[in-house]
This record gives sequence, structure tokens and C-alpha cells, in this order.
Amino acid sequence: MRKILIPVDFSEYSQTAIDYACQIINENGTGQALDLVHVFTNHSNLFVNRQINPNLVDPQVEIARKEMDKLMEVIRFKYPSVTCHSIFKEGNLFEEISKVTAGFAYDAVIMGTKGSSGLEAVFLGSNTYDVILNTKTPVFGIPKGASRFKKERVGLLCNFKEGEIEVLLQAINLIGNDFELVLIHVNKDDKDIKIIDAQFQRWIREIIDRTGIQNISYTVKSQALYNRAAEDVSHAITSVLIDEQINILLITKSRKSVFRKLIEENIVRKLAYNLTVPTFFARVHSTPPAEG
Repeated sequence: MRKILIPVDFSEYSQTAIDYACQIINENGTGQALDLVHVFTNHSNLFVNRQINPNLVDPQVEIARKEMDKLMEVIRFKYPSVTCHSIFKEGNLFEEISKVTAGFAYDAVIMGTKGSSGLEAVFLGSNTYDVILNTKTPVFGIPKGASRFKKERVGLLCNFKEGEIEVLLQAINLIGNDFELVLIHVNKDDKDIKIIDAQFQRWIREIIDRTGIQNISYTVKSQALYNRAAEDVSHAITSVLIDEQINILLITKSRKSVFRKLIEENIVRKLAYNLTVPTFFARVHSTPPAEG
């Protein structure tokens, strides 16, 4: 069975992720089920002694189970064709989600975010970004206000790398391939635009052959746009997404990708905490660049 995993804390942010995921399933007819996972991370100190007295039960457990029941009832009412299951874990949120995704090949982990506060809505603490970096499962961050699933224009940070096709295939597995793909390239080496255009023509043919995406455009951004202080670069990228009217951004996590370059500049962490459009982070294998 194909599944999507959604961490829930019963907030409006996790509800945003649920609505988005259910729309993906309904619109694409992909047949995934939803696994909703709630991790108990803040048990009261009063109940630490339950190891001595196993009859002690944290009241938050019963509250969470009732909240989960209500949440699943709402899903069944709003999205009757969507199958969902609940999972309860106890411990460190990041570790427990890593364990769950290691035990099943989910199509994606979809997480609601706070927008200006980003992924901390679900993943709190200094290890927030490690989840995106290290999980083998694609992570799809959905900012507050983006509860409507739209895929007219899907952007991809492009550096003519094999991994970009891998991330496309993972995204297609989740959302289909009936969208306009916008390739976003940063001209960091100040190449002649004719050379870049030739690279794009070859790369677009490769993408069409291997993904079935037919509608592809591209935009080239000057490196000067990215030469400002690191704290401003994420805002520059955000402005590109707005200018290009991107509905979903795809980011490749290979060692040779634009993503890794941005990591070195401590920029992607800032992007993750300031998502303005749904962003799909996918891990791929490091491979040589496309010819040309």
C-alpha cells in the first residue's frame, strides 16, 4: 500500500498538512493512505514515576487519543475516499519519525509549518534541519495559508545534475506530471547565455524523455542576486518564487546540487524556517553532471 506520513500536534498547522495531502490523493487518484503520527514528547514529570507504579497514566495520553479520534472523524467527513490510520509514539520527535519512515517506504512526509517560523511548527530544537538532511523519505513542507493544493507551476533549482531528474520522479510519484516545470538556474560562473541556453535545450530533452513532463520552461538568475549577506539570500530566493508564480518548489539533496551549495552558506536552514510555498525536499544519489 502507498502511504503518506503526517506528524500531527492537533494544531491548525498539522490540519493544513492534512488538507493538502487529502487534496493530492483526491485530485491525482493516487490511492495513498494517510498515517497520522503523534509523538508524546512532553510527559509531565509527575508521571516519570510510572516506571515504579505502572498504573500511573499521563492524562495527556487520553486527551491526545480523543483528539486523534476527532481528527480522523473530520477527515472521513471531508474526504470520504481517503483512508487514514493513527500512530502513537513516545520519545524524541525526530528519532521517532525517523524510525517510522525507516520501517515503511512512504511516498512523503508532509508537514505543516508556521510560515515565518517554518518547520519549528513540527520539529522543535537544533536538530530540525537534520531531519530534512538525513531522511531517505521526501519531506514536503506546507506553509500556513497554503492549504489548497496547486501545481500549475512547479519550480526546480537546476544545475544540470542527474539528481534533479530523481527528485522530479519522486515528486511525480506523489503529485503526477501534469504541471509546467520551471527550471531555475543560478549563473554562478557568469557563463555566456548562449552556452546556458544550449545546456537547457539538451537537459529539457532529457527530462521529457525520462519523466514524461511536456511543459517545461526555464529562467536564469544572475549570481549577483545571491551575493548578498547570507541572511538576505533566502529572501532573494523567495522573491524569485513570487516573480515566477511558483506553486511548489523542488529541492534536490544530492552532494553536488544547488541545495548543498546553499547549505554551505547556511541559507537552506533559513529557507526551511521561512517557507512561502510548499517545498519538496528529496534525497538522491550523488552523480556526475549532465554533459554540456
